[in-house]
Amino acid sequence: MSTYIYGIAGSKHPALPEGMGGIGEPACPVRVLTHGELAAIVSDAPEDLKPKRRDLLAHQNVLSEAGAAGAVLPMRFGSLAPDDDAVVAVLGERADHYEERLKTLDGKVEYNVKAAHNEQAVLHQVLAENPELRAMVEANQRQGGGSYEEKLQLGEMITNAVRAREASDGIEVRRALEPVAEAVGAGPEGTGWLANLSFLVVRKSADGFLAAVEELRAREPHLDLRVHGPLPPYSFVDPGPAAPAE
Repeated sequence: MSTYIYGIAGSKHPALPEGMGGIGEPACPVRVLTHGELAAIVSDAPEDLKPKRRDLLAHQNVLSEAGAAGAVLPMRFGSLAPDDDAVVAVLGERADHYEERLKTLDGKVEYNVKAAHNEQAVLHQVLAENPELRAMVEANQRQGGGSYEEKLQLGEMITNAVRAREASDGIEVRRALEPVAEAVGAGPEGTGWLANLSFLVVRKSADGFLAAVEELRAREPHLDLRVHGPLPPYSFVDPGPAAPAE
């Protein structure tokens, strides 16, 4: 049976609660494998492993429990190795890298911030900042909407202005929050988001980071900011040359 890997910690990391269960149904018992100064938090892997809600939450729960007691390098859901021996071998092969990452991430958590525009608010702001475009809109309204060609041209101009504002606002979100974080990483682009950023934050300074988010909300009310965290620092693990694979 394959070995499922939740994360990597130091070998002196406090023990997890006795009898803790992980993924699978019934839940597979979580155990710890050690090699030198490192430990891997693992369990058996169900043969039909899929990203079901129950298992995603179980993965998160194991990491949250482990992370509350000290630094843990979280593995992404679905990280597998052929068996326990393969996991121990990887701990030995990548010991320097993992120990450096644990030291760097000790006492830190991740916050993900996604930003989008409030469509009506940003439209008003774009028109307020562009007198020429605003005059064209007002003239178009006085003419009862104008011709098809005029509507098309005006629509394209407004769309381009909003897109330009999306680009500048994405930069502004990063600029405003980067000073209160240890590191920043860009997440995958997605429909509807003008920014998807992950911030590495010192756990003890999390209130300061969240305060900076609130300041940004107050200063830029046309932005819809959604914050998810604190999370294990998934975006900052850097697994090294290769990850354990089945």
